[in-house]
Amino acid sequence: MRKFKTSGPVVPAEHYCIPPLERIDLEYILELIRDKEYFILHAPRQTGKTSTLKALQDLLNSGAEGDYRCLYVNIEAGEASRGNIPQAMAGILDALAGRARRVLGDDSLESIVGKVLAGGRPATALWSTLQRWTEADPRPLVLLIDEIDSLVGDTLLSVLRQLRSGYDERPDGFPHSVVLCGVRDLRDYRIRSSTGKIVVGGSAFNISADSLRLGDFGRAEVEALVGQHTAETAQNFAPEALERVWAQTQGQPWLVNALCAEACFKSPQGRDWSRVITDEDILAAQEVLIQGRVVHLDQLAHKLREERVQRVIEPMLSGTSGRDISTHDYEYVRDLGLIALGDEIRIANPIYAEVIPRELTFMVQMNLRQQAAWSVDGEGGLASGKLLAAFQQFFREEAESWLERFAYKEAG
Repeated sequence: MRKFKTSGPVVPAEHYCIPPLERIDLEYILELIRDKEYFILHAPRQTGKTSTLKALQDLLNSGAEGDYRCLYVNIEAGEASRGNIPQAMAGILDALAGRARRVLGDDSLESIVGKVLAGGRPATALWSTLQRWTEADPRPLVLLIDEIDSLVGDTLLSVLRQLRSGYDERPDGFPHSVVLCGVRDLRDYRIRSSTGKIVVGGSAFNISADSLRLGDFGRAEVEALVGQHTAETAQNFAPEALERVWAQTQGQPWLVNALCAEACFKSPQGRDWSRVITDEDILAAQEVLIQGRVVHLDQLAHKLREERVQRVIEPMLSGTSGRDISTHDYEYVRDLGLIALGDEIRIANPIYAEVIPRELTFMVQMNLRQQAAWSVDGEGGLASGKLLAAFQQFFREEAESWLERFAYKEAG
């Protein structure tokens, strides 16, 4: 039985999914690869980057697009080493060799890595390894490097410059094509070296031919994903429920899957597949996700503490113009998935719009000790007049000291 997937890459046999290669301009990406280009693919977390890269790996290794050998590798193992280049290079090259053995059945890279690391020259270890491995096989090598922006400082700088240094040796002496994948666009990599100098990512990797962004689901894709569940379980979504999924998520892939997983598999009522999923079920699932402070939402909330994010989000919450905010800050926050840029700049979706102020006032909420009975009317509803009057009195008495503790003062 397939299910909605909320962690890690999708496996089509196990999870409802939109075929990953249908979510990108595949013909253009294949053209870039045929032209021996190095380029960037980026998108917010949990939007399908890894699934897309692995599907591309399978396609290129199938022979359908030519006689390539393609390898996907996740290099976040180097993150823990921070600026320790020898340690980081050892972790990255071990990950590369392990993937080559499992995916391509190629044991030769382990021997190459061992010899290179024994040479004790970490500043050129990646370049030397890729050069030797490329020369050992006449087939063009395509390398898909995931989590590139998890690396920091001198380690990230070293990786980018080693890839750049071998660029002119391709395709016979260096990878034919390289795709760097992460959350942020390359131009937003602010690399602070051990000397304190800041190097902008684009200058360290100025061979990039293009930067592509993996988008969210469109409305048709949301409907198609939900339709897979209906086809396999006969459980229908009421039209209002389907509209609610789209409206609340705006197609953010993790949110779509998480809402539907909660409503259809985790909720006791939802597990009765003879029952139609209603609008109320989706709203209840949304509240469970928000109240549970699930990892995806918690990671986004953590970013609110960054000054660059605060400069963008605070004017949106307070209703001020934010005219002095740099384009780079807007693009950074968009790359994180927190905002959408269209006719107007807005919080990316209504769920994020609810999570952000809740997160910013979380400790205030936890410290509230008032009894709720006084604000409930005789029928169990909210006595809004009493509630507003009480807040007005509270604000008159407490606002000055309260706002001084508020990180987003104008919004407060």
